[in-house]
Amino acid sequence: MIDHRPFAGLPSANVGWLSARHHFPVDGRPDPKHAPVKSLYVWNDDTFAPRHGFPLHYHQNVEIITYVRRGAVTHTDTLGNSYEVAAGDIQVMSTGSGLRHAEFNKGSEPLKIFQIWLTPNQTGKAPAYAARRFPGADRSNELFVLASGLQEDPEIDALPLRANARLLVGRLEAGRSLKHRIASGHELYLVPSTGTVRVDGVAVEAGDGVAVVDQASVEFVAVQDTELVIVELA
Repeated sequence: MIDHRPFAGLPSANVGWLSARHHFPVDGRPDPKHAPVKSLYVWNDDTFAPRHGFPLHYHQNVEIITYVRRGAVTHTDTLGNSYEVAAGDIQVMSTGSGLRHAEFNKGSEPLKIFQIWLTPNQTGKAPAYAARRFPGADRSNELFVLASGLQEDPEIDALPLRANARLLVGRLEAGRSLKHRIASGHELYLVPSTGTVRVDGVAVEAGDGVAVVDQASVEFVAVQDTELVIVELA
């Protein structure tokens, strides 16, 4: 089943410096049109105004993936870390036993990110961080595993993820197609960061969400040059 969730129909929020679209409800209220997919329960499409951001706030026992689409986010936390995550970077933050952190756009242009939250498969461990780049144009027309918590996953260089899930990314050139096999019992949620793509024949625009449920495979055909961000969930 292909469950297409157009960007225009996603719940939205705007507090002045932050505008967001929510692929899943963030207030805990049931929303059958935007229901979570297995352990994936937050996927926010956020835009931060220049020189604004979230002050120190607390997280515990959640896996947070941040993909920076434009600009750079400055991360600081109560463990003494302070670093910048730039456009094209993907960060995994395992909050474990708990921490406080802040996220700011210190630049002069809007910051655009995807922020993805997963329920962990292990709790109470020490917090951890890791980051890597989205593969470059020279590695187009393939999907790459950048983070994984799946025991069966053969990707030895994937960032560790404390969840029954993995993060795949890829760039497809216009006119190219790619078929992805889905293991039994697995489901996908994907969002094109850029471009337009057909997902098993369904036209999907940048920012739209797609849940793929009860399928053994899915085919992507790029209408335009497209960048895909995918979470596969066991």
